Amino acid sequence: MAKPLIFTTLLSLLLLLITTALASSDSPFIVAHKKASLNRLKSGAERVSVSVDIYNQGSSTAYDVSLSDESWPQDLFDIVSGNTSKSWERLDAGGVISHSFELEAKTKGMFNGAPAVITFRIPTKAALQEAYSTPILPLDVLADRPPEKKLEWVKRLLAKYGSLMSVLSIVVLFVYLVATPGKSGGAKGGKKKR
Repeated sequence: MAKPLIFTTLLSLLLLLITTALASSDSPFIVAHKKASLNRLKSGAERVSVSVDIYNQGSSTAYDVSLSDESWPQDLFDIVSGNTSKSWERLDAGGVISHSFELEAKTKGMFNGAPAVITFRIPTKAALQEAYSTPILPLDVLADRPPEKKLEWVKRLLAKYGSLMSVLSIVVLFVYLVATPGKSGGAKGGKKKR
């Protein structure tokens, strides 16, 4: 799982570097990054949290910025909170805007989401401009996962506080040994020497 994450991060950084180099003209240059994560609920349902960050890497303001992410079919997902589309009046040069929403999965299986579409207006051009977000990694929705073991929380506590508990145990044992009178010393005092 770490390799796709590293690949996506490197791809995003490369895209950001290329777009920065290309954005030297006097116009807005929109770069968008789309992220999705799965959250399993105790009821067995699974929710998908989606966020899209939109960056203006250009040197001028983009107007009438609009985000549309229609890659979530209604027969597979229900919208729980937020909307899959949003509009803003403007995005200044060097600015960032974010949008997020949450969906609940209806069916089990692999899902590959398409990039979100961002449209914006440049004052010097009549036609709307389009930009696309990065795609998301495939999501294994409602996948069978092994149940969490009952003593898993004990392992986490021991991993987190195990060394502290060891030191405290040694200190308590030392204090107990120092504060408790020895039994063998009293037995020797009662014997007479011959």
